[in-house]
Amino acid sequence: MATTWHILGAGSLGSLWATRLFRAGFAVQLILRDAERLAAYHAEGGLTLDEKGLRRTYAVAAQTLDATEPIERLLVACKAYDAEQAVSSLASRLAPGAHILLLQNGLGSQDAVAASVPAARCISISSTEGAFRDQDFSVVFAGQGFNWLGDPANPTPPDWLHALQASGIPGQWTPDILTRLWRKLALNCAINPLTVLYDCRNGGLLEHDQEVASLCAELAQILERCGQPAAAVDLYADVRRVIQATAANYSSMYQDVAQGRRTEISYLLGHACAIAARHQCQVPALNQLHERLIEHLTARGLPSD
Repeated sequence: MATTWHILGAGSLGSLWATRLFRAGFAVQLILRDAERLAAYHAEGGLTLDEKGLRRTYAVAAQTLDATEPIERLLVACKAYDAEQAVSSLASRLAPGAHILLLQNGLGSQDAVAASVPAARCISISSTEGAFRDQDFSVVFAGQGFNWLGDPANPTPPDWLHALQASGIPGQWTPDILTRLWRKLALNCAINPLTVLYDCRNGGLLEHDQEVASLCAELAQILERCGQPAAAVDLYADVRRVIQATAANYSSMYQDVAQGRRTEISYLLGHACAIAARHQCQVPALNQLHERLIEHLTARGLPSD
């Protein structure tokens, strides 16, 4: 019997993965928070994917957290601050040797999840795909990207990678996933907080080029000090490229703040500043940015952790 893809988190990326796997013929099971969410999902008739203006609803199966069906493959697509608790709540359902795929932004949550379920294999994903929810259980595929997958504890690729290709999910296994994760962390730290503070799309940061350059210099210093020199190479040039390529987009942190949601500050900018302090790196621009962002969130009644 084919292994079911259990997907925890019906947000933008979770829904994007679920619909593509489902339409390719793979068994998919959404895991929703409770009976109320499950009823709301059934009322919608499934997950809707808007791809290049074409909308289609897929009747992906769904269940609640307290279902009893064993889980062999789990895609965790919730926010970084929810990941550890969410996976822990499913620990009793994990089959021996289960694979857990982690789609979280930033760093810190991956290690926490791995520590909470030591018998499972945790695989990290660094994704550049763009998607956003336009309504409940409906996702718009906003930008073609790529998914890098890897396991810092085991470089051997899993046997299910073919499912990604068959589903049209662009991805590749890399034995150096940490470099990818650190690079993405740096990109997010240089872009996301500034878009919140300046209330702008990514392209608006072209007017704050000197500030971006200063942040990149400090981020590169952190990467080199913590053993990730490859992630520091040409960081500023890459940040400029991303800003230009996504000029019309709003960053994920901007969207969270605009919609009154908790941000992933602790796993992005907060994590970078904590690592800098641990390695005794002098990063005044990053620390000041962190303080400004905390003040901004607090003023809006949002959590700053």
